[in-house]
This record gives sequence, C-alpha cells and structure tokens, in this order.
Amino acid sequence: MNNHMFDAVRSATAARDAAFIITADGSVWTYGDMLDFSGRLAGRLLALGVKPGDRVAVQVEKSPEALMLYLACLRAGAVYLPLNTAYTLAELDYFIGDAEPALVVVPPTSAAGVGPVAAAHGARLETLDNRGGGSLLDGIDGFSAGFADAARGPDDLAAILYTSGTTGRSKGAMLTHDNLLSNAMTLRDHWRFTARDRLIHALPIFHTHGLFVASNVILLAGASMFFLPKFDADEALRLMATATAMMGVPTFYVRLVQHPGLTREATAGMRLFVSGSAPLLAETHRLFSEKTGHAILERYGMTETNMNTSNPYDGERVAGTVGFPLPGVDLRIVDPETGVTVAQGETGMIEVRGPNVFKGYWRMPEKTAAEFRSDGFFITGDLGLVDGRGYVHIVGRGKDLVISGGYNIYPKEVESEIDQLSGVVESAVIGVPHPDFGEGVTAVIVKQPDAAIDEAVVLDGLKSRLARYKQPKKVLFVEDLPRNTMGKVQKNVLRERYKNLYSG
Repeated sequence: MNNHMFDAVRSATAARDAAFIITADGSVWTYGDMLDFSGRLAGRLLALGVKPGDRVAVQVEKSPEALMLYLACLRAGAVYLPLNTAYTLAELDYFIGDAEPALVVVPPTSAAGVGPVAAAHGARLETLDNRGGGSLLDGIDGFSAGFADAARGPDDLAAILYTSGTTGRSKGAMLTHDNLLSNAMTLRDHWRFTARDRLIHALPIFHTHGLFVASNVILLAGASMFFLPKFDADEALRLMATATAMMGVPTFYVRLVQHPGLTREATAGMRLFVSGSAPLLAETHRLFSEKTGHAILERYGMTETNMNTSNPYDGERVAGTVGFPLPGVDLRIVDPETGVTVAQGETGMIEVRGPNVFKGYWRMPEKTAAEFRSDGFFITGDLGLVDGRGYVHIVGRGKDLVISGGYNIYPKEVESEIDQLSGVVESAVIGVPHPDFGEGVTAVIVKQPDAAIDEAVVLDGLKSRLARYKQPKKVLFVEDLPRNTMGKVQKNVLRERYKNLYSG
C-alpha cells in the first residue's frame, strides 16, 4: 500500500526548482523545498511519538511551515486536526478532550495557557509561530529529507475538521485520503488549473476552503501561489499583475468592488475568480462584472463534503446560484419530513452522495447514522432548489427556516426582496419567539450611510412583493451583521440577541 494522498501530490509535483509558495515578503518555497521540509518534519513527528492514525491538533497562525505541517501529517500517516485561531481555551479543552490528539501545536505565546489543557488530556505540546520558529522545528535539519511515507489507503483518515456547532456541540467530520484527493482532482480539472497558474491565497488554512480547496488544488496542478497572511485589497490588486486566479470569500469581493483600482486593466491577466464559504450577493457579482469583465465563479461546499457544486468554467455563471453538481457528485432535493424527492423548482433539503462525502462524525455513530440515508446520501441541512436550467440555488439552512402561523418561510426569499430596496446594503431574516405566531419574521438590515430608509419604507416596499405571512413583523437596523471567520452571517447570534423582541 502507498500513501494515497501524498503519492498523488508527489506525482503532480513540477520540477524541484519550480515555485510553490511565494510569501508576502517575496521569499520563495520551491517544490523541492516542500518535499524536503515536509519529509524532515514528518520524521520529527515520528520522533515526538506520533504514530499512524494519531491525531495532531494545530492552532497556529498561517505560514508556509504550518502548511508543511499538514503535509507532514499526511506523510506520517497522522490525522491532521486544524483549529480556528479564534477558539478560546474552553473550546480547545473540548476539542482536545474529544479528539484525544497525541500532539497539540500552538504559538509560543499560547503555550502557557494551552499547556495544562493538553497535559490534562495526555497530549504532548509543541510550538510553532508564523515566522517558522518554535519548539516543533527544533533539530529538524537532523532529520532526513527522504522520509519513507507511511502506508495510507483511500479510506484511511487524513483529517478531522470540527463543524461550527451552532446547533449543539461541535462535531468532528472525518475526512479520508480519497475524500480530499478525489475532490481536489475534480476541482483542478473543472477549473482548469495547470502548472502555469499562480493563485492569490489570502484565506486562513484552518478551514476547508483555504486548506483543502486552495492548497490541494495548487499542489495537484503543480502550480504556485502568493501565500498571504490575510486579505488586503491593495496587495491583491498589486499581485493581479502576475497572478492568474484568486479564491476568496464574499467579503474579499465586496472590498474589491469598493476599491478604485479594480478595473479591466488591473484584472486583464487573471483568468478566474472563485467565491465560496458564504453566499455572494448578486449585487456584488454584478458590480464586479461591470468593473472587470469577469464573472465570479460561485461554488458550494461543506466541511463534511468538500465541494459539491460549481458554476461552469465555460458557460453562464449565474449570480445567486452555485451552479451544477460536480462530476461524480449526485445531488437531490427532498421533502425534509418524508425524504421524498420534490418537483423541479420546489424548495427542499439538499442531499449529496459521492467520493467527496466524509466518512462520518468522530466518535458519534448515532449522529452519523442519523445524517445519512440508507442509499448513501448525506443530509446536508441546507435548503435549496434546482431551477429549470439545472442550476442549484441555496435557500438557507434548515435550522434557519422560519415557521410563523403554521407557514414555512424561507429567509433567503425575503432577504432577496429586501436587498433590492434602495438604501439597503444587506439583510438577514430570522425567526424569533412570538406569542401569537410561534415565530415572528424579523428583518435585520444594514443600510447605506445616510440612506432615507426606515421600517415603514421597508414594509411598504414589500407589500406587493411578498405574501402577507412572509412580511417581517419588525425591521431592525444595525451597523453590521455578525459573521464567522469565513464571512457567513451568524443567524444564531441574531436569534439569541433578539429572542425577547416580542415578549414585551
């Protein structure tokens, strides 16, 4: 048996002197550097007692060395467990206790706080900072670059990623070598990545988007990437002169369309802009296209499934949709209660099946069984529809569905109407407890500065556009909407904030 994922990386590797990573300061990591450093680091992991199948929990800032740690875990046969850098000690205590890693890696500044937590769960602690310093790399030059990769098959675990846990405690999604490899190869081919590409990578690498979609696709194309610690519109526009592609979250594109430097000339050498991890406003899609001539390619994925759908590379990229199922992915829309497939154009629960779909939730067999149909389809929890042309639309999360007066209301439908009103930047529609209706439809709106819009204007604008039961009972205005690190609006935070709105 070979090492399923890393063998493919090795096979796709360009010449050893070809660029893989270009850092913000202009330093270059070649593919030869990647192979040698990840090999030495894999040897170091073994010396620290990490065995095939052991978990390695990592909460560090983005750096080339942090990405090498992911590759070293693959090569050593370990299971990589990236953790959001914003997680608190209490959250880390849960993750470390649940995953029982052999090794925990944090920045030196976090060692004093995390050390006792790791020790309490029997894990070794090492450190790594964003400049490549820390105890993890002590003596690394003494290990051989020619590491003999651990034998790992397609079904062996490569990573565990914890979901956000907005509906109960976080669950560890178990991703296999083939989950990662099959999806990265599909995306590489679908989005036409080759060794000539140079990606602007400004995403975090504790999340599936920056770690698996961006990094794995680049590795399997033998391409290179500008590896930035965070997104900066000025820097991104400067790099577009020599880059060919960018993967981002909607926030990136919102900042770019507001930048006077975003022009057709500035983006002339770019061939692809991808957006994901949160819904892209149709208005942002339109403005970007007007300013650059490029249609942003929106796609849809999840922690548990990698990427499921994509707008076409060739063909119309329709704003407000996430395109078609990717090759090898089966997708259907079903009635959430009965599991029966609904008619085309009707809203229901999105279910998917394919080699991209995870193995299950870590140490939660009952939860895993509840989330899969008997024919292998995974119940995503996302509500959507497939239109007459076959494009998939995401309507919202199942838990975001509002049931008011016995009627089902899909927030996305209401938000789409509100967002078209003059003076509205964006909106979030939620259901909160209501004494008469069970839940009251509530709109939370960010308005443009100095816009002459209030609750009465919004309600008047919706009168002829939405059925009465879908219209908000109250309209609230805020400076901005709460978001997670990937830009998704946190409706659970809004529901908690306004839970007593109708109780007075």
